[in-house]
Amino acid sequence: MELQIEDSILVRDYISGDEKALEILIHRHNQRISSFIYSKVLDRDITEDIFQDTFIKVIKTLKKGTYSEEGKFLPWVMRIAHNLIIDHFRKNKRMPMFEGNDDFNIFSVIGDDKLNAEKQLIKEQINVDLRYLVDELPDDQREVLLMRIYKDMSFKEISENTGVSINTALGRMRYALINLRKIIDKNNIVLTNS
Repeated sequence: MELQIEDSILVRDYISGDEKALEILIHRHNQRISSFIYSKVLDRDITEDIFQDTFIKVIKTLKKGTYSEEGKFLPWVMRIAHNLIIDHFRKNKRMPMFEGNDDFNIFSVIGDDKLNAEKQLIKEQINVDLRYLVDELPDDQREVLLMRIYKDMSFKEISENTGVSINTALGRMRYALINLRKIIDKNNIVLTNS
């Protein structure tokens, strides 16, 4: 039986200059990522383009040394692909919608959580906008907020991971939320899907 090398080790090897490691990662996750992209865009050529763009972004991030999703390679790549899908629809000024033809599959635009297509896309857009806002925060606040909200970590886990006390982690979270509110108010941003 062939021993499968963990994604995190392959990522580390690629960053260290082993091009073959990236090839293995792409081959390993090709089907899952391609299927995900295709389920949203329903076009083979666009799927291929977005897949290529996803891995161009992956390579750039890895080469820049800014990758930090320890052990979470696939979800990270899926997030990149998801953002590129939204960019694709935005660029083409169209969101998936009912056109009344026989090829249309309503289930391709309804999210897993059974929101209707429009609400799902608005929710996804809010998440994308929120990520940009989070990037405006000071590093220490952003780190705590991402761990708490996106990685669902407890303050105890955050404290252990960052080497600060639980009270400091709580304080950073509080200031992150206060600063997010200020950024939202200052820019008159509306984050709602109701």
